[in-house]
Amino acid sequence: MSTTNQLFGMPASLYTAKVRSYLIKQQIPFVERVVGDTYFGEKIVPVVGRFIMPVVESDEGDIVQDGADIIDYFEAQQPRSTPAIPGTAVHRAVSYLFESFGGEGLLRPAMHYRWNFDDRHLAFLKNDFCVGLMPNGSAQECEAAFEFASGQMRKATQSFGVTDASIPLIEASYAEFLKLFSAHLSESNYLLGGHATLGDFGLVSALYAHLARDPVPAEMMRTTAPEVSRWVERMNSPQSFVVKPSDGDPQLFADDGIPCTLKAMMAFIAEEYLPELIAHTTFANDWLSQQTDLKAGTNGLDDPGRRFIGRTEFEWRGITLKTTVMPYRFYLLQRLQDSVVSASEHEQQVIRALFEETGLIEMLDLRTHRRVERVNHLEVWGSES
Repeated sequence: MSTTNQLFGMPASLYTAKVRSYLIKQQIPFVERVVGDTYFGEKIVPVVGRFIMPVVESDEGDIVQDGADIIDYFEAQQPRSTPAIPGTAVHRAVSYLFESFGGEGLLRPAMHYRWNFDDRHLAFLKNDFCVGLMPNGSAQECEAAFEFASGQMRKATQSFGVTDASIPLIEASYAEFLKLFSAHLSESNYLLGGHATLGDFGLVSALYAHLARDPVPAEMMRTTAPEVSRWVERMNSPQSFVVKPSDGDPQLFADDGIPCTLKAMMAFIAEEYLPELIAHTTFANDWLSQQTDLKAGTNGLDDPGRRFIGRTEFEWRGITLKTTVMPYRFYLLQRLQDSVVSASEHEQQVIRALFEETGLIEMLDLRTHRRVERVNHLEVWGSES
């Protein structure tokens, strides 16, 4: 049995970046092992039921898969001086919002900038994937592993709505996001003030693994959004770096406050991500209504490890996109909604006013007919509501 927490993932993995950053910032001892490690295939995959990352095997022998679940696991172990999940209602809701958006709403720029610049990226990506998937393989084995993995990822890129028609809009949208986040970081070291919270860990997923490492977006970030680039560095260091006079003060914004720069980022999420969530919820409810023999605790599919139930269309920035519907997104959305439900009546009013002001009020009321639960490391449907 391991005597140290072990993180299984890849340098190139978006979702691994979330957990790695969390463990670093919370100063939780760990060693990182790639998913190409024989131990992962022989011991971890049979437990989690599919080849997926990240996975943590704790120093107590517990195996936990999924970034949200891993963070919950460690946060529950002991009180932390800088908790990832804020103790106040508004900050908690905003944290869950950015956790969801960071891991899912930034997938279009993350995948576009990774897979559509082969003239600049191919050598780097081949090396990166070989390190993660085939660390002891021959040149031919590494090449074969990369060709298979990159083929799968290129298909996924299209499934997230990256097309010839959408690429100019994706690039403009991402440039807008960098501008908004830069403006916020010029006033604050982290999303909610003095220390990293769940929203930061959600955002660093795409912003580190794809957009701060792959050559083309990395150069773009450093030259057009240096504040974001420095934040990415801070998110991968146990220390904060002294970047502002207030740095070193771990307190979040006073009185559960949300500054205008953060409200602008929330309004961006309303435009960028909310239409997709609405369309996906509608599709999922139609799909669920047709699953007359769907048993609670299953995903309703022939493959228990499959992550999507279909594809649907929606209007986005003046064009029609068709994207894959993944129940995991509803799982993240429920975390936000549950945090609001658990707040006091007055706190709920404040949260709803904030989400109304920023164009996100529908996000608080979107519901699938069945909740998404995670059982034995898989997303499954719960009982009918």
